[in-house]
Amino acid sequence: MNREGLAQDFVSAPNLIPAWRSTKAWTTLLLVLVVALGVDLWTKSEAFARVAGFPVVLEPRETVSDPSYRIPWHNGVRAISPDLLDFHLVINHGAVFGIGQNAREIFIGFTLVAVAAGFFIFGWWTRSRATWAHIAIGLILAGGLGNLYDRITFGAVRDFLYLFPRRNLPFNLHWPGGSPEIFPWVFNVADMLLLLGMAILLLHSRREDRRRNAIAKNSGNAREVVQPQASGE
Repeated sequence: MNREGLAQDFVSAPNLIPAWRSTKAWTTLLLVLVVALGVDLWTKSEAFARVAGFPVVLEPRETVSDPSYRIPWHNGVRAISPDLLDFHLVINHGAVFGIGQNAREIFIGFTLVAVAAGFFIFGWWTRSRATWAHIAIGLILAGGLGNLYDRITFGAVRDFLYLFPRRNLPFNLHWPGGSPEIFPWVFNVADMLLLLGMAILLLHSRREDRRRNAIAKNSGNAREVVQPQASGE
Protein backbone atom coordinates (compact mmCIF):
# COMPACT_ATOMS: atom_id res chain seq x y z
CA MET A 1 0.00 0.00 0.00
CA ASN A 2 1.37 3.43 -0.93
CA ARG A 3 1.74 6.35 1.47
CA GLU A 4 -1.38 8.03 0.16
CA GLY A 5 -3.37 4.92 1.01
CA LEU A 6 -1.95 4.91 4.52
CA ALA A 7 -2.95 8.56 4.95
CA GLN A 8 -6.47 7.75 3.77
CA ASP A 9 -6.70 4.88 6.27
CA PHE A 10 -5.57 7.16 9.10
CA VAL A 11 -8.67 9.30 8.55
CA SER A 12 -10.96 6.28 8.83
CA ALA A 13 -14.68 6.43 8.17
CA PRO A 14 -15.76 6.15 11.85
CA ASN A 15 -13.78 9.31 12.61
CA LEU A 16 -15.96 11.18 10.10
CA ILE A 17 -19.29 10.16 11.67
CA PRO A 18 -20.92 13.15 13.44
CA ALA A 19 -21.31 12.70 17.18
CA TRP A 20 -25.09 12.95 17.14
CA ARG A 21 -25.20 9.64 15.23
CA SER A 22 -22.88 7.85 17.68
CA THR A 23 -24.20 5.91 20.69
CA LYS A 24 -20.74 5.95 22.26
CA ALA A 25 -20.47 9.74 21.93
CA TRP A 26 -23.90 10.31 23.50
CA THR A 27 -23.11 7.86 26.30
CA THR A 28 -19.84 9.67 27.09
CA LEU A 29 -21.46 13.10 27.04
CA LEU A 30 -24.50 12.20 29.15
CA LEU A 31 -22.52 10.13 31.66
CA VAL A 32 -20.06 12.98 32.29
CA LEU A 33 -22.92 15.49 32.40
CA VAL A 34 -25.04 13.54 34.89
CA VAL A 35 -22.16 12.59 37.20
CA ALA A 36 -20.58 16.08 37.22
CA LEU A 37 -23.94 17.82 37.70
CA GLY A 38 -24.77 15.45 40.53
CA VAL A 39 -21.45 16.18 42.25
CA ASP A 40 -22.01 19.94 41.94
CA LEU A 41 -25.55 19.90 43.36
CA TRP A 42 -24.60 17.43 46.11
CA THR A 43 -21.59 19.46 47.28
CA LYS A 44 -23.68 22.64 47.39
CA SER A 45 -26.38 20.89 49.41
CA GLU A 46 -23.87 19.38 51.83
CA ALA A 47 -22.00 22.66 52.27
CA PHE A 48 -25.14 24.62 53.08
CA ALA A 49 -26.24 21.90 55.50
CA ARG A 50 -22.94 21.66 57.44
CA VAL A 51 -20.42 24.46 56.94
CA ALA A 52 -22.10 27.15 59.04
CA GLY A 53 -22.57 24.81 62.01
CA PHE A 54 -26.32 24.88 61.36
CA PRO A 55 -28.35 24.17 58.21
CA VAL A 56 -28.66 27.27 56.03
CA VAL A 57 -32.03 26.98 54.33
CA LEU A 58 -32.57 29.34 51.43
CA GLU A 59 -36.15 30.47 50.93
CA PRO A 60 -36.65 31.15 47.22
CA ARG A 61 -39.19 33.90 47.95
CA GLU A 62 -36.55 35.79 49.93
CA THR A 63 -33.49 35.15 47.79
CA VAL A 64 -35.20 35.77 44.45
CA SER A 65 -37.01 38.94 45.48
CA ASP A 66 -34.15 40.44 47.51
CA PRO A 67 -30.84 40.78 45.59
CA SER A 68 -29.21 42.10 48.77
CA TYR A 69 -29.95 38.89 50.71
CA ARG A 70 -26.86 37.52 52.43
CA ILE A 71 -26.01 34.35 54.36
CA PRO A 72 -26.01 34.74 58.17
CA TRP A 73 -22.52 35.36 59.54
CA HIS A 74 -20.51 32.22 60.37
CA ASN A 75 -16.87 31.26 60.90
CA GLY A 76 -16.75 28.66 58.15
CA VAL A 77 -14.43 25.66 58.08
CA ARG A 78 -10.67 25.58 57.52
CA ALA A 79 -10.51 22.76 55.00
CA ILE A 80 -6.84 22.74 53.94
CA SER A 81 -4.15 24.37 56.05
CA PRO A 82 -2.13 26.49 56.14
CA ASP A 83 -4.65 28.95 54.68
CA LEU A 84 -5.03 27.16 51.36
CA LEU A 85 -8.78 26.50 51.33
CA ASP A 86 -11.74 27.34 53.54
CA PHE A 87 -15.38 26.43 53.24
CA HIS A 88 -17.44 29.59 53.62
CA LEU A 89 -21.02 30.08 52.47
CA VAL A 90 -22.08 32.94 50.21
CA ILE A 91 -24.73 33.41 47.55
CA ASN A 92 -23.60 35.04 44.35
CA HIS A 93 -26.08 37.13 42.35
CA GLY A 94 -23.58 37.42 39.50
CA ALA A 95 -21.61 35.08 37.27
CA VAL A 96 -18.32 33.19 37.75
CA PHE A 97 -16.24 34.69 40.58
CA GLY A 98 -18.85 37.38 41.30
CA ILE A 99 -18.79 39.11 37.90
CA GLY A 100 -21.96 41.01 36.90
CA GLN A 101 -24.09 41.28 40.01
CA ASN A 102 -27.91 41.39 39.98
CA ALA A 103 -28.46 40.39 36.35
CA ARG A 104 -30.35 37.13 36.99
CA GLU A 105 -32.59 37.17 33.91
CA ILE A 106 -29.66 37.95 31.62
CA PHE A 107 -27.58 35.10 33.04
CA ILE A 108 -30.48 32.64 32.80
CA GLY A 109 -31.04 33.56 29.16
CA PHE A 110 -27.34 33.46 28.36
CA THR A 111 -26.94 30.06 30.03
CA LEU A 112 -29.87 28.57 28.11
CA VAL A 113 -28.35 29.78 24.84
CA ALA A 114 -24.92 28.46 25.87
CA VAL A 115 -26.37 25.03 26.76
CA ALA A 116 -28.14 24.83 23.39
CA ALA A 117 -24.90 25.86 21.67
CA GLY A 118 -22.99 23.20 23.62
CA PHE A 119 -25.31 20.43 22.40
CA PHE A 120 -25.09 21.79 18.83
CA ILE A 121 -21.28 21.84 18.94
CA PHE A 122 -21.27 18.31 20.33
CA GLY A 123 -23.66 16.93 17.74
CA TRP A 124 -22.55 18.64 14.54
CA TRP A 125 -19.03 19.97 15.09
CA THR A 126 -17.43 16.94 16.74
CA ARG A 127 -16.97 13.41 15.45
CA SER A 128 -17.83 10.10 17.03
CA ARG A 129 -14.32 9.34 18.31
CA ALA A 130 -13.55 12.80 19.75
CA THR A 131 -13.90 11.44 23.28
CA TRP A 132 -11.95 14.19 25.02
CA ALA A 133 -14.07 16.84 23.32
CA HIS A 134 -17.22 15.06 24.51
CA ILE A 135 -15.88 14.88 28.08
CA ALA A 136 -15.03 18.58 27.96
CA ILE A 137 -18.46 19.56 26.62
CA GLY A 138 -20.12 17.37 29.28
CA LEU A 139 -18.18 19.19 32.01
CA ILE A 140 -19.06 22.60 30.59
CA LEU A 141 -22.76 21.69 30.29
CA ALA A 142 -22.78 20.33 33.85
CA GLY A 143 -21.24 23.53 35.20
CA GLY A 144 -23.69 25.71 33.31
CA LEU A 145 -26.73 23.65 34.32
CA GLY A 146 -25.62 23.47 37.96
CA ASN A 147 -25.48 27.24 38.29
CA LEU A 148 -28.60 27.63 36.13
CA TYR A 149 -30.52 25.47 38.61
CA ASP A 150 -29.43 27.75 41.44
CA ARG A 151 -30.38 30.94 39.58
CA ILE A 152 -33.82 29.63 38.70
CA THR A 153 -34.50 28.14 42.15
CA PHE A 154 -32.86 30.65 44.49
CA GLY A 155 -32.21 33.70 42.31
CA ALA A 156 -28.48 33.36 43.06
CA VAL A 157 -25.69 30.79 42.93
CA ARG A 158 -24.59 28.90 46.05
CA ASP A 159 -20.81 29.25 46.56
CA PHE A 160 -18.65 27.80 49.31
CA LEU A 161 -15.02 27.32 48.17
CA TYR A 162 -12.74 30.10 49.44
CA LEU A 163 -9.21 29.81 48.04
CA PHE A 164 -6.15 31.24 49.86
CA PRO A 165 -8.07 32.76 52.78
CA ARG A 166 -6.30 35.35 54.94
CA ARG A 167 -3.54 35.76 52.33
CA ASN A 168 -3.05 39.20 50.80
CA LEU A 169 -1.36 40.47 47.67
CA PRO A 170 2.26 41.62 48.09
CA PHE A 171 3.36 45.25 48.23
CA ASN A 172 -0.05 46.41 49.52
CA LEU A 173 -1.62 45.81 46.11
CA HIS A 174 -5.40 45.74 45.73
CA TRP A 175 -7.88 44.42 43.19
CA PRO A 176 -10.02 47.01 41.33
CA GLY A 177 -12.83 46.38 43.80
CA GLY A 178 -10.54 47.26 46.68
CA SER A 179 -9.84 43.78 48.07
CA PRO A 180 -6.22 43.08 49.06
CA GLU A 181 -6.70 39.29 49.12
CA ILE A 182 -4.88 37.03 46.65
CA PHE A 183 -8.15 35.42 45.57
CA PRO A 184 -11.13 37.34 46.98
CA TRP A 185 -13.83 35.32 45.21
CA VAL A 186 -15.79 32.40 46.64
CA PHE A 187 -16.76 29.80 44.04
CA ASN A 188 -18.25 26.32 43.67
CA VAL A 189 -17.76 23.01 41.86
CA ALA A 190 -19.77 24.21 38.83
CA ASP A 191 -17.26 27.02 38.29
CA MET A 192 -14.44 24.47 38.41
CA LEU A 193 -16.25 22.24 35.90
CA LEU A 194 -16.63 25.16 33.49
CA LEU A 195 -12.94 26.08 33.66
CA LEU A 196 -11.75 22.46 33.49
CA GLY A 197 -14.00 21.71 30.53
CA MET A 198 -12.81 24.77 28.62
CA ALA A 199 -9.16 23.87 29.32
CA ILE A 200 -9.65 20.29 28.06
CA LEU A 201 -11.50 21.54 24.98
CA LEU A 202 -8.69 23.98 24.21
CA LEU A 203 -6.03 21.29 24.56
CA HIS A 204 -8.07 18.89 22.43
CA SER A 205 -8.51 21.55 19.75
CA ARG A 206 -4.77 22.22 19.63
CA ARG A 207 -4.02 18.50 19.40
CA GLU A 208 -6.52 18.10 16.57
CA ASP A 209 -4.93 21.01 14.71
CA ARG A 210 -1.54 19.32 14.94
CA ARG A 211 -3.05 16.01 13.79
CA ARG A 212 -4.73 17.60 10.77
CA ASN A 213 -1.51 19.38 9.84
CA ALA A 214 0.37 16.07 10.06
CA ILE A 215 -2.22 14.36 7.85
CA ALA A 216 -2.07 17.16 5.30
CA LYS A 217 1.73 16.98 5.28
CA ASN A 218 1.71 13.18 4.86
CA SER A 219 -0.86 13.41 2.06
CA GLY A 220 1.28 16.02 0.29
CA ASN A 221 4.37 13.84 0.59
CA ALA A 222 2.41 10.83 -0.68
CA ARG A 223 1.30 12.72 -3.80
CA GLU A 224 4.90 13.76 -4.47
CA VAL A 225 5.94 10.09 -4.35
CA VAL A 226 3.05 8.72 -6.42
CA GLN A 227 3.05 11.29 -9.24
CA PRO A 228 6.62 10.57 -10.51
CA GLN A 229 5.81 6.84 -10.52
CA ALA A 230 2.65 7.45 -12.55
CA SER A 231 4.53 9.60 -15.13
CA GLY A 232 7.16 6.89 -15.51
CA GLU A 233 4.52 4.32 -16.38
